[in-house]
Amino acid sequence: MDGTVLVADDDRTIRTVLTQALTRAGCRVHATSSLTTLLRWVEEGKGDLVVTDVMMPDGNGIEMLPRIKTLRPGLPVIVISAQNTIMTAIQATEAEAWDYLPKPFDLPDLLSRAGKAMESSRRGGARVAPAAPQPAPIPVPEAAAATDLPLVGRTPSMQALYRLVARVMNAELPALITGESGTGKSLIARALHDFSDRRAQPFVLASAQDFGSDQGSGGSALMARARGGSLVLDGLGDLDGPAQARLVRLLDALPSDGPRIIAIADGSLNGALEAGLFRHDLYYRLSGVTLHVPPLRERIEDIPLLAEHFLARAAREGGNPRRLSNAALELVRQYRWPGNVRQLENVIRRLVITGQEPEISRAEMEAALNAHPAASPPGEAAEAGTLAESVARHVRRYFELHGADLPPPGVYQRILREVEAPLIDIALEYTGGNQARCADLLGINRNTLRKKTNELDIRVTRRRKLM
Repeated sequence: MDGTVLVADDDRTIRTVLTQALTRAGCRVHATSSLTTLLRWVEEGKGDLVVTDVMMPDGNGIEMLPRIKTLRPGLPVIVISAQNTIMTAIQATEAEAWDYLPKPFDLPDLLSRAGKAMESSRRGGARVAPAAPQPAPIPVPEAAAATDLPLVGRTPSMQALYRLVARVMNAELPALITGESGTGKSLIARALHDFSDRRAQPFVLASAQDFGSDQGSGGSALMARARGGSLVLDGLGDLDGPAQARLVRLLDALPSDGPRIIAIADGSLNGALEAGLFRHDLYYRLSGVTLHVPPLRERIEDIPLLAEHFLARAAREGGNPRRLSNAALELVRQYRWPGNVRQLENVIRRLVITGQEPEISRAEMEAALNAHPAASPPGEAAEAGTLAESVARHVRRYFELHGADLPPPGVYQRILREVEAPLIDIALEYTGGNQARCADLLGINRNTLRKKTNELDIRVTRRRKLM
């Protein structure tokens, strides 16, 4: 990799790590903690690539992108940010960043993207852009302010979903959103509308049954009401055969200036397709782009972020300011959350209303969780099988989430990390947090265990012994 990289980040450690890694890769590096300095370097014609943080002491890195584009139209910019919400990915895309990476980022992945950005720039290639041409950066609509959207996540699956939303929000394609109940599918649908060019047009949410009644007149009325906005069809899997046929005819008659169709289905439609219960032609009409929202149990590292979000929102709404104790947080991470994000939000709201102490104890959390049914998550029984089969399902979903693109390099280490983290965490749980016994159980030495817990950010505490 050859070229000069301009790095802007107020974190000295990140500047040092990036400088060392990019230098070893063959690049020349100029690093600064100031956007003012970065902009001066750009004006002087320095750099083949910019890597910038968002929140800087003297400004916002994303807001600086239009100025950089005006000064140096062909200079690619990679945005890195610790604000791991869907808003950052969308704003970076609207500002025409070449790419966006959340913190903490995977260093080999960043180096790979940096190399591709500089190579694309040398060839005169465009940035990594959404599927449809983008207008100039636009303000965030108040109806979808980031503080109101619990679309928060550092895990690779959520970050991949955010990037996909940003890339297809203005695409002239129908969208199919799948996932378990309570994962936030309707929020993804809302984000697709609120940050798109259609945001000034109506957003109409309809039940699937509305399209299957009165020989389609209900569906026609909804389409007319949605005009050139977005028509969200919820409960797709509930349509019977005749209703599916009527919906196919309605979609075939959809005018070119009609609404964008966004369909929502609980779980996957694969089983219904294979069993002949769902029409293939309807599926193909609705799945121009498919966005899968992962269940909460598959993104354990996001649970503390979501819990903090709900606690802060409850406090803003007049509730008691509360925080989770370490023991309560440990329990939250271990729970299976069959109701996903919606269940987590309800539990937090209940604890804010019913508790008086600043800190939520483990006993309080246990009582709140015991008030919810302990049913297995939807579809879990149907997905029973060997560990290898379960891993294969999740790996396949991860690849499918990227659509026509391959995931970024480093898949091997990322997947191993996803398997290692719960393995070590659960082993510690069942050995009561005894590291010597846990290392023996896993068949590794204690130094290796200590190294792994540090790498995977696993909190090692004395725990209730389960075995």
